Amino acid sequence: MITLADVKANPVLDSFIRNGNKFLGAMGYTEHSYRHVNLVSSIARNILERLGYPSRDAELASIAGYLHDVGNVVSRSNHGNSGAIIVFTVLHEMGMPPDELATVISAIANHEEDYGQPVNTVAAALIMADKSDVHRSRVRNPDLATFDIHDRVNYAAEHSFLWVNEDRRTITLELTIDTEICPVMEYFEIFLVRMTLCRRAATFLKSKFELVINGAKLL
Repeated sequence: MITLADVKANPVLDSFIRNGNKFLGAMGYTEHSYRHVNLVSSIARNILERLGYPSRDAELASIAGYLHDVGNVVSRSNHGNSGAIIVFTVLHEMGMPPDELATVISAIANHEEDYGQPVNTVAAALIMADKSDVHRSRVRNPDLATFDIHDRVNYAAEHSFLWVNEDRRTITLELTIDTEICPVMEYFEIFLVRMTLCRRAATFLKSKFELVINGAKLL
């Protein structure tokens, strides 16, 4: 069976992750490097493991998490769909079985809030893992005076962590935001659709999504 280690060793996928992040940087987007994809991979795996899903599902979630932004090498627009096509081609050549391929590419194609849906457990875990990565380390613009709202929200986020409570079946995104940089309302202005998608993803996993900002439970 194809493992995350096999995927990381593939030179084509490695090149596409590196170059996709570089191309986004040229357009002024936040960081989508190894830090981001490794973190999303780890969180997606942890969600399914903690909630008692099969170990192979957790492995597929880690693979989908690592590869979810590969499509940025083509374009930021619809990068979930283009990424799914790329991943299908490479993982098929590597010998991944069709049913597992279907799971991984559907998760990648459905991770964006514009059109995504938690169509399976791997997709649900990937959605929450990806949307929980809000942090100032992702901001690449060195000039605070020229920050757009996405830069401000990410730069204001001093701490973010996704807690999974298997007994209560809750998945809680805990954020610490510097409100001198960005009021909480600005977070909701750009992330409300993402939080709605996270709630749907948690429901798919028979769990409840919660949001805590600066110690206050908001969802």
